[in-house]
Amino acid sequence: MTTLAKAIQALPETGYLKMELPHGIDYIAEINRLRKQKNAVILAHYYQESIIQDLADFVGDSLALAQKAATTQADIIVFAGVHFMAETAKILNPTKKVVLPDLKAGCSLADSCPPADFAAFKKAHPNHLVVSYVNTSAEIKALTDIVCTSSNAEKIIRSIPEEQAIIFGPDRNLGRWLIKKTGRDMLLWDGACEVHEAFSIEKILKLHAEHPDAEIIAHPESQEHLLKVARYIGSTAGLLDYVKSSDATKFIIATEVGILHKMRQEAPDKILLPAPVEDDNCNCSECAYMKMNTLTKLYRCLQHELPCVEVAPALREKALIPIQRMLEIS
Repeated sequence: MTTLAKAIQALPETGYLKMELPHGIDYIAEINRLRKQKNAVILAHYYQESIIQDLADFVGDSLALAQKAATTQADIIVFAGVHFMAETAKILNPTKKVVLPDLKAGCSLADSCPPADFAAFKKAHPNHLVVSYVNTSAEIKALTDIVCTSSNAEKIIRSIPEEQAIIFGPDRNLGRWLIKKTGRDMLLWDGACEVHEAFSIEKILKLHAEHPDAEIIAHPESQEHLLKVARYIGSTAGLLDYVKSSDATKFIIATEVGILHKMRQEAPDKILLPAPVEDDNCNCSECAYMKMNTLTKLYRCLQHELPCVEVAPALREKALIPIQRMLEIS
């Protein structure tokens, strides 16, 4: 876990979170009133609770949210996602107020890449260009040459001259998939997303045997044995588009279960089965961090314009460069 993540997790509950709310409050009506009053935009990731997705002005994956954050005219950006996403929005919008419903909403993948350790790793390989998956802290982005998302990672790697050595981090599974796709011999940081490593290949194959007409589709952050049996591999938005456009009618979805809400809205005629995980007490893979944001916290966040996500100016300037490079290529 990064120093920042430890500090965030150790934070006591802020005073406004302890305040008793009026009885019978209509959260949806109040959120709609406040965002209009304060010229606020609500950005939500596909992995948020369904009610938050439905309330958001824009729902997307990491790339789409970064692009939207770069162009918004709102005075306040309410980021219903996790900390690194709100941080990216602040890097792109230094003069705007960026708030996150729960400041403790972190990321297991970002935590797997401590800045001091990554800086030492980079220093040990001075001739390598650094490509970092967007699921990282601002400190890691500042050590990066080009940021990528799962949507554009292959395009980013192919844009780099073949003779240029590459460090790719922090997700080893995404890195291995990119090596296979592009043929590049990249040096990988050994990090991973706990959500995408939780899937049980045995249970998925058993589920597929029960539904042989179902196509297995997966996020490239998943482990290699799962990717070998997947019919389609793509970003969160890519999985959504595939379900909508495929002739198949049944799918086993191997990514965070929150995406099923949008899939059901946009492809109501399709049968969607969440991929099972190793845990016997859970039938799908959920990101506990993503689900820390709730309707109540979203309301409080807009009402009090807290908690704010800040990035020091010097750090922001360094972290902005690789994000801009990504957006130019994408």
